[in-house]
Amino acid sequence: MQLHPIAGYIQTIYLVEYSDKLLLLDGCSRADIPLLKHYIGVKLRRHLQDLKLVVVTHMHPDHAGAAHKLRDITGCKIAAANVSGQWYSGLDGKLMHLTDILLTLWVAKKMKKPRRNIYYSAQLKADYYLDDGDLLPGFDDWQALYTQGHTDRDISLYHASTGRLYVADLLVKVKSKFIPPYPIFYPNRYRDSLQKVQALDPSIVALAHGGEVQLTEKDYQSLLQRAPTIPMTHWRSVKAKLKKVIFNR
Repeated sequence: MQLHPIAGYIQTIYLVEYSDKLLLLDGCSRADIPLLKHYIGVKLRRHLQDLKLVVVTHMHPDHAGAAHKLRDITGCKIAAANVSGQWYSGLDGKLMHLTDILLTLWVAKKMKKPRRNIYYSAQLKADYYLDDGDLLPGFDDWQALYTQGHTDRDISLYHASTGRLYVADLLVKVKSKFIPPYPIFYPNRYRDSLQKVQALDPSIVALAHGGEVQLTEKDYQSLLQRAPTIPMTHWRSVKAKLKKVIFNR
């Protein structure tokens, strides 16, 4: 097993290579598809059809945006958490989906990346639905672990023999500091997830935003102290800003 970290549109992509197959630890963004095609075909000199499984850790644009199209191109399967319903459901879901796309483009602009088409379906149609602790289909050296809080369906992926844990957006690294992500819809679940990872004590933690790192006891305690006690969501942020504007007036 060889893990290839790749600098994606706004996040690190983790492509896992075996002699006979490839695994993508997250669904990337739509803008990452040409990069993946080049990396697999030119750098690895592999067939695109060697990609057998794409895991969607949660439904944000840089984690789910390429999944459906990669399945159309390569014939791969998609795996996601076994959580009922769609994350982006109803009118609120449509507005949140659009907001998340705009936030992704804003991050890309801050990173001085060119503007790309990153639109993707808000409705995920997976082939496999994973429960907490399940092994990945066709890749039984990887285990899916629920690490909810950022959304209601976040999963991390653990490779026990190397001690590597991909945590997606459970935490992010900004200017050498580890901080909770935005948004956090379920603060209690988020704290539980941090403690779950701390108890697992992986040797390497792979971040979607920050690369591969090693976390200390001090890092975990700092994250737990920074973790919100109430939800940090799009709507709460808008309401807080509106209150500030009204109050200042």
